[in-house]
Amino acid sequence: MMIGAHPDDCDFSAGGCAALWRRAGLEVCFLSATNGDAGHHQQGGGALAQRRAAECRAAGEVLGIAYTALDLHDGELVPSLENRRAIIRAIRGFAPDLLLTHRPCDYHADHRYTSLLVQDASFLLTVPNLCPDVPALADLPVIAYTFDAFAKPAPFAPDLAVDIGPVLDDKTRMAHCHASQVYEWLPWLGRYEVPATPDERLAWLAANVAARSRRVAEHCRAALVSQYGPARGAAVTAAEAFELCEYGADLTAERRRLLFPFLD
Repeated sequence: MMIGAHPDDCDFSAGGCAALWRRAGLEVCFLSATNGDAGHHQQGGGALAQRRAAECRAAGEVLGIAYTALDLHDGELVPSLENRRAIIRAIRGFAPDLLLTHRPCDYHADHRYTSLLVQDASFLLTVPNLCPDVPALADLPVIAYTFDAFAKPAPFAPDLAVDIGPVLDDKTRMAHCHASQVYEWLPWLGRYEVPATPDERLAWLAANVAARSRRVAEHCRAALVSQYGPARGAAVTAAEAFELCEYGADLTAERRRLLFPFLD
């Protein structure tokens, strides 16, 4: 399970691994902590939230995974008790063995507070008297942060790096479903243009996703070499990486084999 701050955050951070997990027969759940109702330069409010919810569903259908969003306003997420309870209920509802989220030192307040909400929920997932309407978990999941390039107060330290080259097309097709973001909002923010036709757009996006994944591989090269050995580790051109959070269960050798069967 990954909990991102906005619709499309999960796709870019863990879409490749989601594809690998699905190929291995594992269940995957993506959840956005906000409904994304502020993430556009022209459209907004309920209409945009509905559009982005539809984009989530379409992206989830690419891999056959559950992909939903909490009905919390984009840009206004706070680590309140009410929101903590919503996160606890959502995690318990899926009961993941592995839980992913942003690091708490991300640039976006929604990203930071999503991370904080997951951290604040972590131990409480096993406390029966909290949110008793949803059964408490018997055991904590492994919790990990997804990659970012921010260096302060501490740079990302990859405990796991995964070659996603074989599933880069799946990751691209998921991102392609978030048209409001990849073809409208982000180009407007970045002051760049995207191609006009669907085929040209998909090819452009594939190059963009590949470039982003290449930067992760380059940043995490030492972890890839450690993971795959010198020859393959040096050859990986597309990666996703994760940093373990100490608030979750230990990633034992047995759990690693179960959660990342494609690394063996």
